[in-house]
This record gives sequence, structure tokens and C-alpha cells, in this order.
Amino acid sequence: MLSPNDKKLEKLDPFYRPSMSKQKTSAEIISEARNALRTVGTQRPFTPREDQRKLFGPTSSRTPENRPPSSFSLHASSFESSDSRPISGARLSPLELKPKAPASPTTEEDPCLAFPKPPVDPAKIRRISSARARLFRAASQGTLLPDRTLPPTESKKTVESKETVVMGDPMVKINGIHLTESDAVGHLKSHPLQLTYDGSFSEIKEQETFKGTTSLPSHLRSGGDQGKRRSRTSSSFNSSDLSRLETRAVSKANLQEKETEIEVDEVFWNTRIVPILHELEKEENIETICAACTQLHHALEEGNMLGNKFKRRSILLKTLYKLVDIGSDVLSLKLAKIILALKVSRKNLLNVCKLIFKISRSEKNDSLIENDSILESLLEVLRSEDLQTNTEAFLYCMGAIKFISGNPGFLDEMISKDAVEILMNLIKQINENTKKCGTCLPNSGHLLVQMTATLRNLVDSPLARSKLLSISALPQLCMVMGQYVADKDVCTNIARIFSKLTSYHDCCVALANYSRCYALFLKLINKYQKKQDLVVRIIFILGNLTAKNNQAREQFCKEKGSIPALLSLFGTFHRLDLGAEKPAAGAGRAQAQDVLIKLTRVLANLAIHPAVGPALAADPLAVGLLLATLEYKSIEDCEELVINTTATINNLSYYQVKNSIIQDKKLYIAELLIKLLVSNNMDGILEAVRVFGNLSQDRDICNFIVQKNVHKFMIALLDAKHQDICFSACGVLLNLTVDKDKRVILKEGGGIKKLVDCLRHFGPTDWQLACLVCKTLWNFSENITNASSCFGDEDTNTLLVLLPSFLDEELALDGSFDQDLKNYHKLHWETEFKPVAQQLLNRIQSHHTFLEPLSLPSF
Repeated sequence: MLSPNDKKLEKLDPFYRPSMSKQKTSAEIISEARNALRTVGTQRPFTPREDQRKLFGPTSSRTPENRPPSSFSLHASSFESSDSRPISGARLSPLELKPKAPASPTTEEDPCLAFPKPPVDPAKIRRISSARARLFRAASQGTLLPDRTLPPTESKKTVESKETVVMGDPMVKINGIHLTESDAVGHLKSHPLQLTYDGSFSEIKEQETFKGTTSLPSHLRSGGDQGKRRSRTSSSFNSSDLSRLETRAVSKANLQEKETEIEVDEVFWNTRIVPILHELEKEENIETICAACTQLHHALEEGNMLGNKFKRRSILLKTLYKLVDIGSDVLSLKLAKIILALKVSRKNLLNVCKLIFKISRSEKNDSLIENDSILESLLEVLRSEDLQTNTEAFLYCMGAIKFISGNPGFLDEMISKDAVEILMNLIKQINENTKKCGTCLPNSGHLLVQMTATLRNLVDSPLARSKLLSISALPQLCMVMGQYVADKDVCTNIARIFSKLTSYHDCCVALANYSRCYALFLKLINKYQKKQDLVVRIIFILGNLTAKNNQAREQFCKEKGSIPALLSLFGTFHRLDLGAEKPAAGAGRAQAQDVLIKLTRVLANLAIHPAVGPALAADPLAVGLLLATLEYKSIEDCEELVINTTATINNLSYYQVKNSIIQDKKLYIAELLIKLLVSNNMDGILEAVRVFGNLSQDRDICNFIVQKNVHKFMIALLDAKHQDICFSACGVLLNLTVDKDKRVILKEGGGIKKLVDCLRHFGPTDWQLACLVCKTLWNFSENITNASSCFGDEDTNTLLVLLPSFLDEELALDGSFDQDLKNYHKLHWETEFKPVAQQLLNRIQSHHTFLEPLSLPSF
């Protein structure tokens, strides 16, 4: 006799009976579906490493005649001897011609030559002598030079021998020899002199000739332009020279600090720089020259002579340029480092960047580049030089940096030296200039190819990705892609960057939140529909964006023509795949399949959205392409494509809508799925079972399953010891047991026992699977009269022990679940599983006679 409660339980409908009641909300669909609706993963498109280091790889869309060369010759003659500022272009007004006799030779003439002068009047000689005397008195009193003492070490190095000149009367004393003023003038003319001030008295000191050399080139001995002027002063002292010096001494009593530093540089130049330049001019062997270059760079740095303000810079550069012709990579890198430190411009900046680019093309030179810290010099060019003025120089500078970034050993150094920030700042400049001018700047596309290729290498580093997010780089990259949509190379490189970035959750969210990216990606798909290398990456990015973001699915589908564009692309590559059956076309077939793999993944992800899924299920073109793929592709030929296609059909089959093409072709789909069930691929079997789980809610499909003995296969899968497989197989069996005529199939192949085993093994940790098992057993036992005759003695005893234990326990979850997820599962364990388990327990207890104490059998 059944209790009133038991009678109420007997009237409950079987679980999982199809209902045509109200449409469930998206939240309900997602929460209940588990794996009925699911996203699909895939691998990032493969980018082969280029065999040769070039500005533009073999897949570039640029023709050889429309791109800068990667190979060129470079010699000393390529450099310009003068490195002055570029001409401004302003037209100057002509000067009024007022001829007058030159007072002294020009700076470019030999300082030893003097213009002929008329004889000097004896009266003037006396005036000149008095002026000279006043000049030397001013020097001795400290009015010619400011009160500044040279370092003792430099003073010792500078003054090895000296001649003391004393003036104040008609006789002049030089090293103890008394001369008349006229003789003294002749003596001065024959000796190079230098004025120095030691803080206590003033002397005119003769600069000692460099030790260890018999003679030096005039440009080294004179110390550059300023040295030439001093040489002229000492070798051709005349009345006009003395008058000018006297006037200067009177009018400028206190010279600026900068002028004093020039005098100090004169000493430093002659004692530290000149000997090294002499060593460089010997050109004895590479090792010696390289060592001299290193010494020169340190000396210039010590003397504060780097940069473009140093007046003897042209002498240094001429010497360095000559050494380029030696052709040694080791030496050339050292030369380039010094030349860049001297802040060359225009053609010379271009040529030194080309020199480094040429060396960096060989991977074996990476160690040389690392040892000489060339990377820092290259980044400094990008940081400090003007982009618009030096676009071509930046191109080869970036080309070298791109090659370096391809070596993983340089990544940390590049990122620590702010390479990410520098590159993004340049990209921002290009964006602003393009927006301001309305057109892309000349050669900026070539430069962007190098910069984006470098960023593509850098984003392998977590720190680089973090920096890109912190400076909002992703919208800037999208902006470049939009402005240079006609430049396939630029778009492909940025797509490669996004392919890497969107594989990480935080970067994927950042790009998904930039709403303009969807229209941009759609535009690229339509423009480059047959360009596989670009399209496959755009589709991969969309797959990442739509994998776990329902808002991204919605935003993309809201773009006009989004779904038709995807289906058009599907059709294009489907035909390419069908037409590439010859062995010679194997590469093309693989590329076409790769696009189809990524594309079916996007469709599967989009189908999760409750507004998109039903529309796709009712689209004849979409369903037709998916079924055609299953028709001609076997899982042995292309596993990932077949699995993704089946997963897409599974998501579409979830929606029970009247105009669904999936529902219209359900029997044909079931026939195609049998091929997967009998395969040896467990992933393919799982996807096929999932589709059967949705389709089996239809009576025709249930009949098909029984007729084709598919149910036996489902029962066998309960032994798989795999939760997802057991869950899907149990779902099919649950739907079969809705029909009273088909409940008996559970007794075939030990179905009841296998269900109880699944409950015992997975129930404590998986409330969803436990719930399915209990619902299946509930349907099976609807017409129960005796529990033992229905389930069997052993399984009945197991259920009588197992179910109460579940009702008294909480859900056991391991540490892989975060607290929110734990709370979610625990809530459903209490509200979903326990009521079903209690109903089943009550039914078994009411139809069972206890003969002896029960114990749980061991397995």
C-alpha cells in the first residue's frame, strides 16, 4: 500500500520529456546546458621562421621594385665629411658687396700660409709693441681668462717643456735670452703657442709635440678648426691680430664657463684623443683598431665630447668613416656605436643605420651586437631623433632591431630598455600624423612593417604584454590597422600580434572591450577573403574574443553583414579544399583546412548566444556547409575540422525552434554521426554523443537509436570512467527512458549496474552527472512493483546505502574550484540533486522489503 506522498511521486512525469512551454532565458540555458553548449578551442596559426633576415619576408605583398633593398654596398665614400644641420630651405636676401682686403686666411686654408702684407710703418711698430705688452699684462693679471685651475694631472701631461716670455719693457726675455720686441715677434711666428692660466701667473707655453711620434697629420696636430685658428694666431701674428686680441681682452673681461671648457678640451684632446686617432690611422690589425675604438669611446665619454656640440667632431668622424672600408663586422659595430654617440644626422645617420642593419642580417653576429650594447644605441636613435626627417634611417634602424628581437636572448634586455614604450610612441606619432594629414606618410608603411614585426616578437614576454595593456596599446594598433588597411603586410603583422595577445585572458578582454575592432576585422575579412595568411589570423582572433565573452558575440553579430561574411568565407575555402585534391596542391589544401577549422570554431562560439544560435540553426547556407563538411571529411583526414564541425552542429541542435534546418535534417545528421561513433577517436565519439543527446529528445531519433543499436554503444560508454563521456551517454539514455517501450534497453549489457557505478564514482563531486543518473533510474522505475525485481538485489542494496549517504553529505570539491564556483555547485547540490535523490530513495524504500542489514558492496 502506497502512502499519499508515494502516490504523488508515482504521478510525476518522466524527466527530460520535451516541453513546448515558455522559452528559457539565456542564463537558464547556460546554467543548465553544461556541455550541451560549449566553446571550441584550436591552435594558433603557425608562422614559419624566415630562412633569411630581410626587411620584407618571402610572403610580403610588396614587389621587389616597391620596397627598400635589404642588400646594398656601403663604403667610406658613402658618408658625408660635413655633418651640419640640414638646409632650412629659406631664401636669403643678397648682401651688398663691399670689397675689403682679407685679414687672415679662411678656415679651410692651410694655417701655415699668410696673406702678403705691406711694410709696417716704424711708428706703428711701437704702437703694436705697446698693445702687445698690454695684452700680456692682461693675461698675467687674469683678465684674459677666468680664474679657473686645470687639474694637476692634466697640467702635468700638457706642459713638458715651456718658454717663459716676459714683457713690460722694450726688451723681451725668453728662456733667459733677451730679445727686442721685433725679434720676439719673429720668435713667436716660428713657434706654435698656447695661452694657459695656472692660477698664480700667466705664461705662454709651447705645446710639446706628441711623444713617440716624429710627425702628425696637420688636422690632428692643430686640433680641428679651433686649433687651426690658434695656429694662425701663433704663426702669423700681425698688427690687426694684436689689436683684435687687445679689444677682446678689454671688452670681455669674464669669459663664459663654456669657453673655459673649450680650453680644457684642448688639453684633453691633445693628450687623450690625438694619440688614439694616431693609432687608428696606422690600421695595423683589427684587434688593435678595435681596442683603440673602445678606448676612444671611453675617452670621449670621459671628456664629455660625445654628442653634436663638440667642435672637433668632424675630425673624429672623418677618421672613423675611413675605417669602414676595412670591412670587419667587429670593427664596424664599434665604429657605428661611436658615430651614433656623436649624434650624426641626415645621410650619415642613414648610412650608420644601414651599416648596423647589414651586420645584423647575419645571425652569427648577434653575440657581437650583445657584447657592444648596440641595441641601446639603436633605441636611442628611435627615442631622440625626428621621425619625419629620418624615416629611411628609422627603417634600417628598426630592421636591425627586428632581427635582434627574433633572438629570445635579447627579449629581456629590449623590454628593460623600454623598447615597447618607444615603439608604441612612434606608432602613436604615425597615427597622429596620418590623422592630421589625411593620408599615410611616405615610407611610413615600410617602417610600420618593421615595428609591428618587432612587437610580434616582444609579446612572447609576459612583461611586454603587461606593458602593452598599461599604455593602452591595443586601440593604437587597431587604429594603425584601420589607417593602413590597404597594406597587407602591416595588417598581417598586427593580426599576428593580436593572435598571440588574445590567447591570454586579460589581453583578450582588453581587445574585446574596444568595440571598433569588430567592424575593422569584418572589413579585413571582406577585403582579403582569399589571403589565407591574414584571414586565418583574423578568424582565430574572433574565435578567442567570442570564446568566453557573450558581449563580444553580440557586438560582432550586430555588425552589418557579419554572419554573411563568415559564411561567404566558409564557402570560398570549402571550394578551395574540394578543388585541391591533387598531391601537388597539398600545401594549399592544408591552408584551406586551417581556415575552415578556425571558422567553424567561431560559428560554434557564436551559436552559444541565444539570439544568434536559433538564427544560425535556421540558416540553410550555414547548416548546408556544416553538413557538407561532415560528408566529405573523415576524422582520419582532418580530425580538428570534423570535431569542430560536429561541435557547431551540437550547439545548433540545442535550439528547438520550428524553422530549424537541424531539426529538419535530424535523421540525416544521425546517419553522419554513426561514422564518428565507430571511429577510434575518443574526442570525435564524445562530440557525436553530445549531438545525440540533443537530438534524442525527438521520438524519431529515439527509434533510430534503437534500430541502429546505438543504445548499446551508449551503455558501453558508461564504463569509460570519463565524466564527460558518462554524462553525455547518460543524457541519451535518459531521453530513451521517457518512452515506456524503450526502458527495457537499460537491462541490456548491464545498464543499471553501470549507472549505479557512475553514481558511486562521480556522484560525490559531480552533482550534474549524479542528477542525470537519478533521473534515468527514476524514469526506468516508473511502473515499479518491487525494487529488487526492478533494479536487482545488489543494485537495490547499493542505492539504499548510497543515496542516504549523499543526502547527509555536502558536495566534495577539490582545490581547483574558486570560492564562487564552489558556492554555485554546492547550491545546486542542495537544490537540484538532493530533491531528485530523495524522490528516488523514497520510491525504492516504499517498494523494498528489508530482510537483513544493508552494506555497500565493494567494487
